[in-house]
Amino acid sequence: MYTTRMRPFSIWRVAFSLTLLLTGASTLPAAAAGPIDPTTKARRLIREIRAELKPVEEQIRNHPYITALENGQVSLDNIRAFAGEQYHVLKSDLRSDAHMVTRFGATSSAPFFVDLVKGESIAIGLMLDFAAALGLTEADVQAYEPRPKGQTYPNYATWLGLYASDADIAAAYLVNFPVFGENTGRMGAALRNRYGFTAQQTAFFDFFSSLPASFEPAALAIIAAGLNGCANPRSIKRAARLLQAYEKDFWDTVAEN
Repeated sequence: MYTTRMRPFSIWRVAFSLTLLLTGASTLPAAAAGPIDPTTKARRLIREIRAELKPVEEQIRNHPYITALENGQVSLDNIRAFAGEQYHVLKSDLRSDAHMVTRFGATSSAPFFVDLVKGESIAIGLMLDFAAALGLTEADVQAYEPRPKGQTYPNYATWLGLYASDADIAAAYLVNFPVFGENTGRMGAALRNRYGFTAQQTAFFDFFSSLPASFEPAALAIIAAGLNGCANPRSIKRAARLLQAYEKDFWDTVAEN
């Protein structure tokens, strides 16, 4: 009686096993994957962004303007225009970063934005030192009329300061700052080697050529916290993509005579 009652179940079990064998499925449950650490997610996202933006980054790194400087082919008038353009970028970015502090000052990301303001303030002073070496006063660079395409970067930074999440901003800066630093580092070396400026006069360029060791971990922590909350990876990618495109706008503009 026991065997008879169990036979339908046994037949069903054999049929089910054959189905699993034919379809290549396993009769054992798959091992549950552990949760991905938010910092790991942040690192993966930044790697994805850098891979996607590699073409434009290479255009920035290999910009003809830097090559021309290294060959001594850029006029001093053009370099003075660079100082004027960059001065207006810095002044705008300082205001944008200060607004970010007011928005995120009560959050764990506050120190990151406070450091941005401090760095921007230092950079303005160093740019004025470079301008003085070019024979320009602060009034001169203030009077310089910036070109529209040369100011797309700071204009977008202002938009980020007003509307973006702290994760959007941290990711955009984390992707953008290194390539800008590479170019300014090369520019500083070219100005010393080809144009005779001193290390003190070109300190602005060296200031941006390398990031503080704490910058990337702090940015990643903000991105990780955002991804662990309600930050949208698509929005983070968009912020980085647009800021990097506007970075190229700047170099295209200063390359114009």
